Amino acid sequence: MTVTMSSRAETRQRTSTRPKANLMDLRRQRWGWLFVAPFLIVFVLFLFVPLVYAFWMSLHNKGLATGGKTLFVGLDNYTKAFTDPEFLHGLLRVLAFVIVMVPIQIGIALLLALVLDTLASRVARVSRLAIFVPYAVPAMIGALMWGFLYSPQFGPAQDLFGLFGLTAPDFLSSNLIFASLVNVVTWQWVGYYMVIIYSALRAVDPALYEAATIDGATPWQTALRIKVPMVVSSLVMITIFCLIGTLQFFTEPTILRGVAQGAISASYTPNMYAYALAFSYNQFNYASAIAFALGIVVFIGSYLFLFLTRKQNGLK
Repeated sequence: MTVTMSSRAETRQRTSTRPKANLMDLRRQRWGWLFVAPFLIVFVLFLFVPLVYAFWMSLHNKGLATGGKTLFVGLDNYTKAFTDPEFLHGLLRVLAFVIVMVPIQIGIALLLALVLDTLASRVARVSRLAIFVPYAVPAMIGALMWGFLYSPQFGPAQDLFGLFGLTAPDFLSSNLIFASLVNVVTWQWVGYYMVIIYSALRAVDPALYEAATIDGATPWQTALRIKVPMVVSSLVMITIFCLIGTLQFFTEPTILRGVAQGAISASYTPNMYAYALAFSYNQFNYASAIAFALGIVVFIGSYLFLFLTRKQNGLK
């Protein structure tokens, strides 16, 4: 009888505390939404709404052919985009940048991270900061700086080559502008990628390195067979960053276009082409379609890369 009464009392106590717990959870959710609200408002107003409006524009057309009226054309702008030679040439050009620039950036960043991981802490700290500094320079300022260094009239290249009786190559010519842009972007982003890889290396258990040393592994073998496999996830992440950023190439070629003497056209990259269509030719609807077409390519490329890397690593 006593046990039954105590169990009933416990049941009543639990029942009475449930509304209080639910009320506390509701208050916590309200406070949570209150703190998240500023971000949500900014996100909706300055990202979601413009994207929806841009997509709506890409499905319409307005111009002299429509009598100045906005007409719904469906996917006609997208059909035109994927058959537009200017857009396709620019897309092939950024794909060439992906093939060349992504391996170079990831390879240099990985090599620097492996070297810094073997150095003393103070030397590694100073070196890491020196390598990371270019990333702290705004992209526009960095492009202007390299434009000055590349300039055959004002840059130091002519003087340096002149010391050896040679003529400096025109780094801003049509033949060398591709390599010059690769150098600018690599200089700016390698430090950022290096810091990510270096942080992943510092998180690896040092006992693995000690075990490898006891087993007779050389530093080179330790780097290739232990360190690199342990940071594969970081390599995949920065490769995605590099892939997306390269396909959206815009700032550096736009800045250097003014000093490249015709080597960089207004449609050099898809983003530059969309910008020219919108603000030079007032074709805002078609420019929106170009931007979303590029977004489709970026999404497909990123998804394929993630799918292939997951399959290779045995992940679902």
